[in-house]
Amino acid sequence: MKESEQRKIFDEWLDGYRALLFKIIKAYAYSEDDQNDLFQDICIQMFRSIPNFKGSSAVSTWLYRIALNTAIKWSTKEKKHVTGHQEVENMTNVLISNEEAKDERVAWLYKEIKQFNEIDRSLTLLLLDGYSYKEMADMMGISESNIGVKIHRIKKQLVTNSKQYEYGV
Repeated sequence: MKESEQRKIFDEWLDGYRALLFKIIKAYAYSEDDQNDLFQDICIQMFRSIPNFKGSSAVSTWLYRIALNTAIKWSTKEKKHVTGHQEVENMTNVLISNEEAKDERVAWLYKEIKQFNEIDRSLTLLLLDGYSYKEMADMMGISESNIGVKIHRIKKQLVTNSKQYEYGV
């Protein structure tokens, strides 16, 4: 594959799936600098993966898997973001424009998601994006029944934690 063709595909994927990438970035990186670093790492992996894409899955599935795997590796490697953690409400976010009002419920949800382990965090993001259990199983490399059990536990935990949230979610 020619580099110009690879670059064109990369630009199309980045334009079409930027929001998908930023959802993952927001869940795995706390500060704006960390989010930018993770975005760059995901873009590098995405660019490198283009020649390996065979079209046997949807582009969104392919990119989700790349982004999740990169984010998990990044968060394992970058222990500093755990100790340098900022609350979602206090950081300027690359996903929300300054004109948009910040919804406390969304901030609460991202705060809860960040406390999950990598697998549960990934499954929650996939669920919020409307992927089927089969698609999640393909992306995560675990069985559909295991996906169902994990999602049931995640929902139960979120419901329990939301009862403690003073405004109700």
